[in-house]
Amino acid sequence: MKTNKKQSLIWWDKRLFFIIIDIAFLYTDWYNVFKENADSREAIMDNRELIVQSALELFYARGYDAVGVQEIVDKAGISKPTLYYYFGSKLGLLKVLLEGGYENLESRLLPVIDQGGDIKDVLYRTAREFFDYCAGHQKFYLFMLSLFYLGRENEAYLTVAPVIQRFYKLIVRIFENASSQLGNMRGRQDLFAVGFTGILNHHVMTLSYNLAEGEEFYISNETTYEIVHQFMYGIYT
Repeated sequence: MKTNKKQSLIWWDKRLFFIIIDIAFLYTDWYNVFKENADSREAIMDNRELIVQSALELFYARGYDAVGVQEIVDKAGISKPTLYYYFGSKLGLLKVLLEGGYENLESRLLPVIDQGGDIKDVLYRTAREFFDYCAGHQKFYLFMLSLFYLGRENEAYLTVAPVIQRFYKLIVRIFENASSQLGNMRGRQDLFAVGFTGILNHHVMTLSYNLAEGEEFYISNETTYEIVHQFMYGIYT
């Protein structure tokens, strides 16, 4: 009886050993598959970002219409089928470029705007965050603005117009949130947003145009304060 019990325990020990071995191999297989998939996803993201950045460099330098797909793939060091696989077309690439760049800007401005507070403080924080964004994404923002001045039937204009509208609506939100401070807006929030957006864009374009080769884009806190003060109180105060 004791012998049978001992043999039974040995059998279970062996079975348990092989079960553990099977689990170990299964875990290893899962890990390898997961790692391969993770590496593949990372490579896809790297390729997509490389293509987007290559396209931005070319679009910024020469304009959307003047750049062909072949130039983009040559600069990125990839093939045409690779670009078409990721984006479908040159227009699809433009949509991804604009959406990604704008969402980055919006994610920085939205918390500042929704934080609320005194309208002058909100405008200052918004302008400061906006200028800091432009310092790091100067080419993207200037390229995005340039598309808005294309012909109204141009595919690039039709693509960028909703993005520009989203930015404008974001600025409108500042004045809608401040209605308790500014009184009944009666539609004035749209006019205020146009004025404030225009001032921001004008300073970015003017500064960028006057930058010397290798000079960094920078708008100081003092200048930011003066811009907001001028918007709030006019040029003679």
